[in-house]
Amino acid sequence: MAERKRMNTAACPVARALDVIGDRWSLLIVRDAFDGISRFSDFQKNLGVARNILAARLKALVEAGVLEAQPASDGTAYQQYMLTAKGQTLFPVIVGLRQWGEGNLFRRNERHSRMVERASGQAVAQLEVQSTDGRQLAFNDVVVVEKAT
Repeated sequence: MAERKRMNTAACPVARALDVIGDRWSLLIVRDAFDGISRFSDFQKNLGVARNILAARLKALVEAGVLEAQPASDGTAYQQYMLTAKGQTLFPVIVGLRQWGEGNLFRRNERHSRMVERASGQAVAQLEVQSTDGRQLAFNDVVVVEKAT
């Protein structure tokens, strides 16, 4: 199987981000980490992913600084994988993907999980892109420009 092309030196931030978290297993591992899963066996059970693929994705996420491997909190010989501060900044990405999926991939009234605020039980508001003064922006309101070094 051909090795995938690395995008870690691309000028595009989206390409660099996808180099780290751009496959389904990596994103689902991060999603599960936000849901409190931290052990290899629990990731495997929840995702149904092959052990070798899971091990490779966990290693890559640790190397990228998204997860940190540390001794298990229960004192066993196992490791647990915890989101780093860098990994925690992926929260809006996961919420955005969830909201996009809810809005575009389910039939009306089809059952699915939903995200609610822990304290109130209320639904999480739809993410939106805003200007610095708080106005909602659409895709045609923005343009990508090269940043001067």
